[in-house]
Amino acid sequence: MDLTCTEEEEDFRARLRAWLGKVLPELPARPSPDDWPGRRAYDLGWQRRLYEAGYAGLHWPVDAGGRGATPTQHLIFLEETERAGAPYVGANFVGLLHAGPTIAAEGTAEQRARWLPPVLRGDEVWCQGFSEPDAGSDLASLRTRAVRDGDDYVVTGSKIWTSHAEVADWCELLVRTDPEAPKHRGISWLAMPMDAPGVTVRPLRTLAGSTEFAEMFLDEVRIPVANRVGAENDGWRVTMVTLSFERGTAFVGEVVACRRTLGELARTAKANGRWDDPVLRRRLGRLYGEFGALWRLTQWNVSESEGSGGVPGIGGSVFKLAYSHARQELYDVAAEVLGAASLSLEEEWTLDRLSSLSYTIAAGTSQIQQNIVAERILGLPKGR
Repeated sequence: MDLTCTEEEEDFRARLRAWLGKVLPELPARPSPDDWPGRRAYDLGWQRRLYEAGYAGLHWPVDAGGRGATPTQHLIFLEETERAGAPYVGANFVGLLHAGPTIAAEGTAEQRARWLPPVLRGDEVWCQGFSEPDAGSDLASLRTRAVRDGDDYVVTGSKIWTSHAEVADWCELLVRTDPEAPKHRGISWLAMPMDAPGVTVRPLRTLAGSTEFAEMFLDEVRIPVANRVGAENDGWRVTMVTLSFERGTAFVGEVVACRRTLGELARTAKANGRWDDPVLRRRLGRLYGEFGALWRLTQWNVSESEGSGGVPGIGGSVFKLAYSHARQELYDVAAEVLGAASLSLEEEWTLDRLSSLSYTIAAGTSQIQQNIVAERILGLPKGR
């Protein structure tokens, strides 16, 4: 892998940097974290600006509506937008980083034409309906059932930790279409309209006070068979495509953010006298090295995905495992640097630290990632 930027890529960086410098001062104030309709409008407004400037779905294939950018251009985009303090994808997270890429890789021409352009334009929001109360880490044990009735599936069950369900138009939904099949072989991947009769959403409040997750109850919801992505009962394989995006590339921008946070912590430690502590300096230095290595691993994973049609490989599990723990340690160090100030819920640092606690669970627990690394990369036998 050649990590040297070409002249064309450096020109891309310069043009992107100039555009960010022009457009970011024009953005409205960010809405309150509790104002979900406002957050949806703000996030989709940013997505529309990206679309009109030609930066939406930068790394998506051209035939899926993207620009077909090189892996390096994609990383440059993430690096520059994060460094400039540009808005994150926010409420559009699932559509842009999970459902959209999955449909681009696995959907029919009709499905791509229906669902991908609204995601890129910032017209529609997606949520993720995967986990259930008794099917979290063991996702394949899900029980939400879909019974075929003519041209529809009739779906009954419940989901939990449904990201952005409060403001979503569509849900990437996993259902069991063959209860007699082995648990990994009776699952299908459906696109469910959130305004369908029988869908009930109940927000969940997190430790940090946010409600970006929800419980979702499905009472004989009718979903057209045409909304199934992939073959019936082949949903587990399609889900692995979704999870490869979730673990392989969805956290890329956050690595850049963590590296910036490390710099802010170092400056704060120098200002408040904590820099004299050699143990603290060693911890910051080691984290600097870890996040630098994670950025190189990110470059490798993104480059590898180029050779597999844009779908990240199982190396994403190595990244997810290492990143989750590094992020938690980063905010432990932040608490040490900030002292009592890190205890205030009014401080962004505190909210980030509380959020970091979920990273060893979200997108597959660390234990699941360890199993994937052990079995699929190292070739170790499965545990009993």
